[in-house]
Amino acid sequence: MSEAVREDEPGLEAESQASIESELTEEERERRSAALGQVRQFGDPILNSRASEITEFGPDLEREAERMIEIMRDAIGIGLAATQLGVMRRMLVFQAGLEATPTTLVNPVIEWTSDDQAIATEGCLSLRGVAVDVERALHARVRGVDAGGDPLLIEASGLEARVLQHEIDHLDGVLMIDRTSRDQRRGALRALREGGTYSPPSADGDEDPDAGEDA
Repeated sequence: MSEAVREDEPGLEAESQASIESELTEEERERRSAALGQVRQFGDPILNSRASEITEFGPDLEREAERMIEIMRDAIGIGLAATQLGVMRRMLVFQAGLEATPTTLVNPVIEWTSDDQAIATEGCLSLRGVAVDVERALHARVRGVDAGGDPLLIEASGLEARVLQHEIDHLDGVLMIDRTSRDQRRGALRALREGGTYSPPSADGDEDPDAGEDA
């Protein structure tokens, strides 16, 4: 494994909730609140469970995928796993960038990851108010199928690779706090228990009071 580096891109870290809210219209804020209300939160045992393979495809699955994309967009997220909505099936959606096309990936398998690693700050719609540093591969090749059962092969780099690794972790019952340092995990868990916020200490040693939430 090569030496880890910190990405210049923000990874999965979003603007603070207050900043996001201030830029939304009242209708958008209402949609975001409704979307976030459907996302399972830390402490729900389903978030620590492995989802099952999908074997049946058709209109019902396609509608489910469309619903996930709508919730992801309304929540101002860039990725969402079915388990975050309480659905124990191996399906995720992602949109790594405003100009990107939303993609549905069913039964994803990471076939390869690069030796090059990067550390970036990640947030999560299921761990609201919390952000932690996570080291992940800079490049990944992921195979699966779409909601119609047609094969998909994704060669991902940078943010897209990070989002895919984050969401596939969700399908395996693994959370971002399981992949961060002991100190950051401790701080994040304390914030989650107390209803506060946590993000990695800044260069001057202070914690940023606002945490991102994206995937």
